[in-house]
Amino acid sequence: MKVLHLDTNHAILIQGFQELGWENHEDYTSTKEQIEAKIHEYDGIIIRSRFTIDQQFLDAAKNLKFIGRVGAGLENIDIQYAKRLGIFLASAPEGNRNAVGEHALGMLLSLMNKMNKAHREVLNGQWNREDNRGVELDGKVVGIIGYGNMGKAFAKKLRGFDVEVICYDILGGVGDENARQVGILEFKQHADVVSLHVPQTEETIGMVDAEFIFGFNKPFWILNTARGTCIKTEDLVVGLKEGKILGAGLDVLEYEKKSFEDWFTKSPKPFEYLKQADNVLLTPHVAGWTVESKIKLAQTIVDKVKAQFS
Repeated sequence: MKVLHLDTNHAILIQGFQELGWENHEDYTSTKEQIEAKIHEYDGIIIRSRFTIDQQFLDAAKNLKFIGRVGAGLENIDIQYAKRLGIFLASAPEGNRNAVGEHALGMLLSLMNKMNKAHREVLNGQWNREDNRGVELDGKVVGIIGYGNMGKAFAKKLRGFDVEVICYDILGGVGDENARQVGILEFKQHADVVSLHVPQTEETIGMVDAEFIFGFNKPFWILNTARGTCIKTEDLVVGLKEGKILGAGLDVLEYEKKSFEDWFTKSPKPFEYLKQADNVLLTPHVAGWTVESKIKLAQTIVDKVKAQFS
């Protein structure tokens, strides 16, 4: 088997395939068109988010048997077409779910205790204690939308707090000892915190809009460590301005490029508001990006591919 590595990853990936007797090639700089011209030579691809693997690319990959995507989702791959061609797809949500759970919890605690605002004020010589009085997480209802690997990891992190955790998912029967599954109406009635852990699909793109936001009974905090396209930023800003959203922790943004590796070329007006807001915390799509997750993501792909082909 010949494997082409298109993004840099932990050395475990190449080592794992070498142990299987497979041939590894690395190409981290060629254009998509240049890769397309030689992809027919390879049995496998390892990629993160360098470019989109579309139908044209897959048609050129005459001998392709598997694609390993070193990350949680497969949005940059034409999944249906790849499956029609019999190509094995391996992603690794198990590899960074713990990192995402910890990041979401850190964002929530920071928002509720105004740490971002207080930090900036202290750096500017301001000592505003009363204005930075926090709110405790205990006693709140934390709502998780999307109860798969990431949602379950976040719920597990909440076990040390005196909170009620509820979850909403399009699949039934996913609730467990860490979260009670509810319908969307009950979810909107009780949630004090909303944390998004859904994949990017036609149903989730733009799901958090004005109708969604103002359909909640109570003002709430919102976290997004999933995909930026899930939230309509313009509507989020309206919710923040009107006090319906108490604070937002955003690891992903609507304006990110499809590769997930880059920012946007211009700063839209709604984002200008987010940058200045004291109750908004922004990070650059790094919720699942830890020293440990880099190892676990790579090992997960090796294990899945090995189980399929050895």
